[in-house]
Amino acid sequence: MSRREDFRLVAGEGRYTADWNLEGQLHAAFLRADRAHAEIVRLDAARALAHPGVRAVLTGEDAREAGFKSLPNIVTYPGKAGQQLKKPHHPVLAMERVRFVGEPVAMVVADTPGLAEDARELIDVEYRDLPAVATFDAAVRAGAPQLHHDVPGNLAFEYESGDEQAVAAAFARAKHVSRVTMESQRLVGNMLEPRACLVAFDSASGRYTIHAPMQGAGSMRGQVMQVTGLDKDRIALVAQDVGGSFGVHGAAYPEYFAAMIAARKLGRPVKWVGTRSEVFMSDFHGRAISLTGELALDADGKFLAIRFNDRADLGAYGGTFGSFIATRNLTITMGGVYRIPALYAHTRLAYTNTVPVSAYRGAGRPDIAYAIERLVDYTASEHGFDPVELRRRNLIPPEAMPYKTPNAGTYDSGDFEGVMDDALERAGWSGFPARRAAAQRAGKLRGIGIATYLEAGGGGAVPKDQVAVEFDRNGAMTLFALTQSSGQGHETVFPQIVAGTLGIDTKHVRFHPRPPAADLIGNATGGSRGVLGTGSAFRVLGEKLIELARPHAAARLKVPQSGLLYSKGKFHAGRRSLGFIELARVLAGPKPHPLDTIAEGTYGATYPNGCHIAEVEIDPETGAATIARYTAVDDLGNVINHTLVEGQVHGGVVQGAGQVFGEHAIYDSATAQLLTGSFMDYVMPRAGWLRDVGVHEHPVPSPNNALGAKGVGEAGCTGSLPALVNATLDALRPLGITHLDMPLTPARLWAAMRRAQAEE
Repeated sequence: MSRREDFRLVAGEGRYTADWNLEGQLHAAFLRADRAHAEIVRLDAARALAHPGVRAVLTGEDAREAGFKSLPNIVTYPGKAGQQLKKPHHPVLAMERVRFVGEPVAMVVADTPGLAEDARELIDVEYRDLPAVATFDAAVRAGAPQLHHDVPGNLAFEYESGDEQAVAAAFARAKHVSRVTMESQRLVGNMLEPRACLVAFDSASGRYTIHAPMQGAGSMRGQVMQVTGLDKDRIALVAQDVGGSFGVHGAAYPEYFAAMIAARKLGRPVKWVGTRSEVFMSDFHGRAISLTGELALDADGKFLAIRFNDRADLGAYGGTFGSFIATRNLTITMGGVYRIPALYAHTRLAYTNTVPVSAYRGAGRPDIAYAIERLVDYTASEHGFDPVELRRRNLIPPEAMPYKTPNAGTYDSGDFEGVMDDALERAGWSGFPARRAAAQRAGKLRGIGIATYLEAGGGGAVPKDQVAVEFDRNGAMTLFALTQSSGQGHETVFPQIVAGTLGIDTKHVRFHPRPPAADLIGNATGGSRGVLGTGSAFRVLGEKLIELARPHAAARLKVPQSGLLYSKGKFHAGRRSLGFIELARVLAGPKPHPLDTIAEGTYGATYPNGCHIAEVEIDPETGAATIARYTAVDDLGNVINHTLVEGQVHGGVVQGAGQVFGEHAIYDSATAQLLTGSFMDYVMPRAGWLRDVGVHEHPVPSPNNALGAKGVGEAGCTGSLPALVNATLDALRPLGITHLDMPLTPARLWAAMRRAQAEE
């Protein structure tokens, strides 16, 4: 089944946040901090307020008067020695001090966007500059400037997972030890659709209607409730189409709350549409993690222990998910696909004068998979092991499933060696020496890299997923859920699941991204849980509909319910039959339809895994790297729609390639000014980067949900980081180069090769 929504979207019939308009709406523009760290001495908005068409200028005082609390951060669990995360107040609009370039300081509301932008330039702000810190190391050094009075030393949190003493004992008796530090650099999400919002307030009911890009209405509503203190029935959220998210649109941002204050104060809807420049300087960034990994082995190459010492840059405030990613998400799979008796990780998190960090595709999973697989390859090279055989010797066998890890969770299912062997054959691993020799004759350096990754999927913030269905007078059904598509294909896969369960044509089923009046509970899109969570609930819904329809079918066919069989979309009673859609049509009348219902389910975590193999060629004259070949074999559990899987893997691999070969958000070390604030300075991956990719499935069903699915959203990104870096370093290894950090830009590769030649 092809993607149903594509026809609508490519025809220009999508409806994104900027496409919504309400009668009488006003327009907003934000004045943002032009420096990274300063006290606000004076803010004078008189000239802006006098500008024609300006209705209001809001500052931090307006947010204070509204009683709005700090923006949310989801970490509540304790860290090392029972300490709690230090969460400084994250304001809607800056109060008394600005802490990163791009922080919203004031909001202008006017009759048109142009008038609001013009008036913004008339606001007079006097700052007293303060020293700034742009990196973790600068923030925690002795005498560093303090960002928040309640966070001494700028150190927000220390977290540990695993058994430190057991790991130390294993390292003490190890024959071989390897250690390498890996940087997962800061990235800008840069979704197709920049952030925007349109907020209306109904004074009669006290109800806000918020149009904004999001990953799920339930999650966004919860964040709004937390900041505003409003009851959930006073918050309505609307989103039809969302142009990409990757976690970045999952958070409630300051602009949304400022628009709420303005809409209530002015009694008119308020709309804001962000620019691409604002994306760079105000959307939560991703990654910004440094991982130092150590691996202990015995003489035969059996893994004894793994240890990580990690440093995470949170940015100026604790973004919604940033501290969770740098702690739980980094450590839950720090043993990867390997049977390692002892695990330990210690993570430190610090605040800096940069954009806050939160979720970005994979949300820590690609970082830890990269660190593990890079460390294993580095170890193999350092101690003379074959990289494939070293992995094979330590893989968790299928008979060990479900496998309880030493530190965190239980892997549901998997055949890691079978997946790897499948990938090796499909990638033509044994034929690589001939391809390398051919590249050498052409003057190129060619390398091959393998990554046997695993990630945790299916996590959710609420205990169950509910879905709903409503029938129309023609028997057609509309499905509802709280999860929001941002390109994953919900309009295709959810109807496919229900139609497949009922045995009917998908033309009778559609999915609508906005829930009905029913107060559903459900998780947002994220953590690769769309199909395994919401999709499983829709499978349950299909089964429930058959049973709900059974007494009605029995009455129509004039037989007892026990005499009915259901198959291929029909109830059968001997030679007579009644189709499900025909019955639904007959039952139609005044609302509600007798088959309108809700279904639900609670589903456990899954562990998608796979083996990705990449081949990279490097031009030694220019340092330019090319992906010559790419093979992905993934265990995603049962696959519902291969087209959607292929698209997700393609996109994830390209996104990973973007981080490996170009993307990097860079701040000036002295001023903490963002130096890569546009596409002139920030490299984005292009479609031509990935010319030859094979996407293959090696499913081992999960027992933890109704579909046996594991999820695919992060697979391509998680597998590609280590596969591509390992391939690139394999190409450079003959020159004596053992490790380089991402991004592996032509300049960085060229310089490394020149240094290696000079040393030789």
